Amino acid sequence: MTTLFPQIIIVSGRSGSGKTSVLNILEDFGFYVIDNLPLSLAVDAIKRLTVDDSIHKIALGIDSRLPQADLASFPSLHQRLKDEYGERAVTVLYAIAEERVLVARFGSTRRVHPLLATKGNLPNAIHSEIALLEPIASLADIKIDTSLLNVHELKEKVRDYLGFENHITVNLLSFGFKYGIPLDSDLVFDMRILPNPHWHEQLRALTGQDEPVKAFFAGFPEVDEMADDIIAHLLKWLPHFVNNNRHSMTVAIGCTGGKHRSVYVSEKVGRALEAGLPPQFLVRTKHREKRHW
Repeated sequence: MTTLFPQIIIVSGRSGSGKTSVLNILEDFGFYVIDNLPLSLAVDAIKRLTVDDSIHKIALGIDSRLPQADLASFPSLHQRLKDEYGERAVTVLYAIAEERVLVARFGSTRRVHPLLATKGNLPNAIHSEIALLEPIASLADIKIDTSLLNVHELKEKVRDYLGFENHITVNLLSFGFKYGIPLDSDLVFDMRILPNPHWHEQLRALTGQDEPVKAFFAGFPEVDEMADDIIAHLLKWLPHFVNNNRHSMTVAIGCTGGKHRSVYVSEKVGRALEAGLPPQFLVRTKHREKRHW
């Protein structure tokens, strides 16, 4: 059996340089993010995630809030991870920014630098932090200067450096209005104006996945017309979300009970999107009310 080694990205950088933004970006790319875990626990945590939970994309955030002894021990942790998982499995990404930019960012956000209480003023805190993080900075595979980057440009930099594809997941979700509209919906389409198989006793126990229900809908052209209109809308507009740095969209398609009309239409829409959208789109069709069927 082939062993799947994890991809471990260690993210560090000066406070205010965008480390947290990088971790958020990696989370968008499907990484399990651990921020500021004591380094003595990191190896065991990664092993548990990979072995027990089959998680193979892990981002580990490290910054100056850790004890100085932990930061000084980083080279040994780095080597241990490489020995355990291989040279290519471990990448260190270090975020930097010009001092004037860091000062301006702390001023605009009113955040407190983690070393300010012991160093007296912001410039001293920034300079002390550079020395504290040197064991990590010296081993960085990638350094990103965020001084002139907004969050979208930073995302592009991370993607380019690490070779990620700019995927977007389209979640098609059938649901029943009587159970409530899904709170995470980006778009909602209402199928309650369509003919309802529920009122036909022989169809009531079936779902939109069953052939008799599909045959019923075939007798009403407006059902496929509604689905075709939704398909045309999504094929036209979903590609624009990739250019807007979105990584997921939830399209909710509802009827009264979430069993017939919404199921049939969402599955037809899902098949059409899989065939018609560019390859960076991942289409997933789910039925929220399946537990009620």
